[in-house]
Order: sequence, then structure tokens, then C-alpha cells
Amino acid sequence: MSDDVMAVIAREIEARFRMPLDDLRQAVAAVPQASPDAAAVVKWYGMLTEAQQVLERAENALVAALDDSPGDVLEDPVMQLAHQVNTAVQVRDGRAMVVRHYLDPHAPSREGPGAWRGIEAGPHCGPALQTAAIPRATAAPSAPARGVSR
Repeated sequence: MSDDVMAVIAREIEARFRMPLDDLRQAVAAVPQASPDAAAVVKWYGMLTEAQQVLERAENALVAALDDSPGDVLEDPVMQLAHQVNTAVQVRDGRAMVVRHYLDPHAPSREGPGAWRGIEAGPHCGPALQTAAIPRATAAPSAPARGVSR
């Protein structure tokens, strides 16, 4: 299944740049500044590949631990492996989103402040709600405490 995800993204890269992925890697290695988007896609696809490998190792370790685990109750080491798998999935999916962002010709600008949020740099606006300082209560003159003489 995970190979399918990587194959789909590889096909999307090849379709976007109209060349095989290996040729694109070589072209970017030769002249990285020729296409910033191609360079970013190659970089992030490499990071995605690494994340996929980490995920596969974590899944294999979890499956092995589950095979060795007696009973229905999962011990802490097995739960730790399950958490590692979840984290690896999140990292892999995040990197896949970045690759897809770079592949999208209609994506917001990738340059400048706020580019990943889809906003352009502009004048700073104030808060959506007007805020004011909280008024301080004025202290009344202190009276001597009862039972205390001066």
C-alpha cells in the first residue's frame, strides 16, 4: 500500500515536469537554480522517501512485537512502537503534502512571508477584536485593622 502512495506521487512529479523522476533528479543536481520548484520537489521527494523508509521499519518492528506479544493486553514497549508508527505516518503524510503543494500550479506563492498560509505580505493589521487595558480598581485608603492599635 505504501509503495502505491510513493508510486502515485512519483507519477505526479513525472507528469508535472514531463520527464522521468531519475532524469529530473539529475537535471536538478546539475543546475539546481534552473527551476526552484523542481529543486524543491526533488528535495522534498527525497525527504518523503526517507520518511517512508522510517515508517516501514517502524511498522515491521510493531508487527514483530505484536507477533511476540502474549495475550490481548499490549505492554508498554508495544504501545511505544505503535506511537512511533503513528508519528512516522504523520511525518510521511506531511512531507507528501509539501510535495503536492509544489506540484500544484495553482498553489499560492512559495516566496515571502506567509506564503505557506496562502497570504501575501502586506501591511500589518490590528487585532480582529478591539482590546483595551483592564481598568485597575482604585485602592481606598486603608483603615486600621480591627483589634490592632497604632
